Amino acid sequence: MSTGVTVTSMSTYAILGCGSVGHLVAEELAEQGKDLLIIDRDEGRVEALRDQDLNARTADIRDEETAAEVASMDVVLVMASDVEANKEAVRNIRAESGDAFVVVRASDPVAVDELEDLGADVVINPSNVIADFALRSLESGELEHKAAKLEEVLTGSESRVAIVTHDNPDPDSIASAAALQAIAEHVGVEADIIYVGEVGHQENRAFVNLLGIDLLDWDDVERNEYDTFAFVDHEQATDDSFDFDVDILIDHFEADSEHEAAFVDVRPNMSSTSTIMTKYIQEFDMSVDEEVATALLYGIRAETLDFKRDTSPADLTAAAYLYPFANHDTLEQVESPSMSPETLDVLAEAITNREVKGSHLVSNAGFITDREALAQAAQHLLNLEGITTTAVFGIADDNIYLAARSKDIRLNIGRVLQDAFSEMGEAAGHSTQASADIPLGIFTGIEVNEDNRETLLQLTEEAVKTKLFEAMGVESGENGS
Repeated sequence: MSTGVTVTSMSTYAILGCGSVGHLVAEELAEQGKDLLIIDRDEGRVEALRDQDLNARTADIRDEETAAEVASMDVVLVMASDVEANKEAVRNIRAESGDAFVVVRASDPVAVDELEDLGADVVINPSNVIADFALRSLESGELEHKAAKLEEVLTGSESRVAIVTHDNPDPDSIASAAALQAIAEHVGVEADIIYVGEVGHQENRAFVNLLGIDLLDWDDVERNEYDTFAFVDHEQATDDSFDFDVDILIDHFEADSEHEAAFVDVRPNMSSTSTIMTKYIQEFDMSVDEEVATALLYGIRAETLDFKRDTSPADLTAAAYLYPFANHDTLEQVESPSMSPETLDVLAEAITNREVKGSHLVSNAGFITDREALAQAAQHLLNLEGITTTAVFGIADDNIYLAARSKDIRLNIGRVLQDAFSEMGEAAGHSTQASADIPLGIFTGIEVNEDNRETLLQLTEEAVKTKLFEAMGVESGENGS
């Protein structure tokens, strides 16, 4: 019974100019059983094509008669090495007002523009195609070589491998470590993931708990249990106080410190270390576990702000590879954790104490017990109408902790905090998020004790806000509500 639906497809093809490139295309189309006509002005070449049982005839591709013959076909590939002849062929084909999909060969960027102006649907520059293929082959070969070297270093371990994240690890660091642990297990080596500091921020804790990632505190492990040490996504947020040799270093940030590691893979052109580790998962041809795939996908998304910050094609292809293997219900739970009472208190205090100048908001959250609540408060406040940049600070353990977020493309908030506070404390971050840690006594010039905490809080609020607004380039008269 007829459905009344007509199915059409591109089924008739013409190749104009059948040199080495055209010949390769012709052989492939013939192999696919396409209805193919080849036109070339070289009689000897045409005879050779006919000897291969290809439908070929002799004519000049620049002739109007040739254009009239092929303009009604589904696809026309103009493949001659003579670019001027190709231009004339395209011009004539379009003058015939046919519906052919025209693919044409160019020789340089200028010719590409000219052929597109003449109406070519796709313009191919063989030199670029060859260069792209060569670069992909080089990347593939380098990755194969690096994977073999990584396996060599891992299997050289006679006891266990220690995989060290950066201080107070984030999802990218944790996910990358989990991937390296999986690779180590794949090659028959036992490995532990070790961190310094704490796993703060509710999303990070939810991330670790829901995926069942086993992390060990550096203070609780015996160093002599390990003979191989790996730093993964380690450099950007680490106080480098480790006094042992590093064997493996994998990161998407250039190393500030000198490590004579046996294996090094640092790629600043990647937006996340999770992207790098996904490539290794693929190269080792592993059956990626759901937990590892989910962790890596979340690591990429977190580091690129859901592909809105510094995203490269490699990040997108890695995410596309991981997507079918990941648990998306778990991802949703990680991204929407319940708010702790501490975070709610910090957010309430930050809302009450906010000061707005222009589209920039700075707020004092007072004395806090959970410094990670500052980052969550800064993120929530960024949703306020008219606000593009937020900074929330609080006092804990005789230190001022500050978290900042920005969606203003003209402002690099990481650089703002470095300009404001790097001489008196530590500041680090990206264009859209950053943090600072400043000793309270150094900042105020007053010795910290129980009797002067409120005074210190007032001095801190005034000084921090002044420095921040100044570093943001906000005029003092630009007060908001």
